[in-house]
Amino acid sequence: MIDIVFNKKEFEYDAYTLIKAFYPQEEVSILYEGEEKTETFQEKEEAFLVVKITYNKEDTRLEILKNKETVFEETIFLASDDERKERKNKLKQALYRGLSKETKKVLPWGDLTGIRPTKIAMGLIESGMSNVETAEFMRNTYYTSNEKTALAITIANRERALLADIDYKNGYSLYVGIPFCPSICLYCSFSSYPLAKWRDKVDAYLDALCKELTYIGETMKVRTLDTIYIGGGTPTTLEPEQLERLLSHIECCFPTREVKEYTIEAGRPDSITREKLEVIRKYPVTRISVNPQTMNQATLDLIGRRHTVEDTRHAFALARECGFDNINMDLIVGLPGECAKDVQKTLEEVKKMEPDSLTVHSLAIKRATRLHLFQDRYQEMSFENNQEIMDMAMNCARECGMGPYYLYRQKNMSGNLENVGYAKEDKAGIYNILIMEEKQSIIAAGAGASTKFVFEDGARIERAENVKDVTNYISRIDEMIERKRSGLKKYLEIGSAQDE
Repeated sequence: MIDIVFNKKEFEYDAYTLIKAFYPQEEVSILYEGEEKTETFQEKEEAFLVVKITYNKEDTRLEILKNKETVFEETIFLASDDERKERKNKLKQALYRGLSKETKKVLPWGDLTGIRPTKIAMGLIESGMSNVETAEFMRNTYYTSNEKTALAITIANRERALLADIDYKNGYSLYVGIPFCPSICLYCSFSSYPLAKWRDKVDAYLDALCKELTYIGETMKVRTLDTIYIGGGTPTTLEPEQLERLLSHIECCFPTREVKEYTIEAGRPDSITREKLEVIRKYPVTRISVNPQTMNQATLDLIGRRHTVEDTRHAFALARECGFDNINMDLIVGLPGECAKDVQKTLEEVKKMEPDSLTVHSLAIKRATRLHLFQDRYQEMSFENNQEIMDMAMNCARECGMGPYYLYRQKNMSGNLENVGYAKEDKAGIYNILIMEEKQSIIAAGAGASTKFVFEDGARIERAENVKDVTNYISRIDEMIERKRSGLKKYLEIGSAQDE
């Protein structure tokens, strides 16, 4: 148990997430001076570590106590012109130094707790800094390791090259969500619904989705559509005729043959058939995913994938037979019970299939997952991930002719590491970069879909959220459209004013 005690509300989340990075298994509570713990907290053990953060007019006082004894203290002196961002950075630096001293650990990403470290690197490069200057700034400001700093800068430069032809101001991307899956994986936190229980709702869902897409297509005719991404859930849970209905409707509403990238997450191998792939091939889809997550059958059974290793091989071969020349595969490292040897086996199997891109995810145990809700069942299992395993994945990608092209992080990630996308030349996923770097508006349709309006070259972002529940989405589709209307109006008006 760890307590963070503030004298006023400021930077609570930043302190909390940094402490959790050092102590991922500990419960951390946030308190304010003069405030007593709630009854729930009082029932638990006393905190072995207390972090006190006191904001004064001209300085900030940090004190770390272990078993009531001070083990670290530092006064952070502030200049009168320090902006909020600078004050936050100075606090995180001091807190990192204290926690690192106490735990005798360093974190690969230093005191960075956000999900977009490459966004920092890209911003610095775009401001005129050289790669060397950017690296020095990141190491000195955020304490990032040499390896992670180099990775962020490498990816930032590749992203800039891949996005060179994208007109952020006049363009947008479209996300279409299909929230159904053959089964719900143990680690999944997305808005997903098992098809067996929701099959009778699929056609009504498509009715609502097509209505929302019609509105988006009509409203956005004055802007350039750069990418389309159909995700979920698992889009290929739709029957062939349902896929045909959705894709033909998108074809009618949007200039699909002019987009730079059109992706469908085929995803689960147990949802892929030749007939479905042939339907997709009728449309200008440029990229699909076939996602095994692991090539170890025992792990697949444990996490609820309900398909076999052979199903993955068969689905991938089938996609190649149908003419798909840009196939991504997703893997997760840190799955329950898997060690480095198991990951190596998966990587060897992936190399044999020769995908065009590979996304390597570090397992993140989120509160919405069954893995979190029933974690006591899995507490005896290892959740192994470390730099050695991530290096194995990187080496596998290199041997397949791929280089890193996008990266993001999540809370509660195994090993405090990252998710990295690797791709062969001309096979990178542009949509993945756009949504991570927040440089372009993403208009999203479907249950649980989140539209992101990007203003002022990313300086300001507004969102319009759709309800997650499928039944509510169907019955309240007109409300979902209205939620978008004001945001779209503002986005289009600002864009038109800038054009003038």
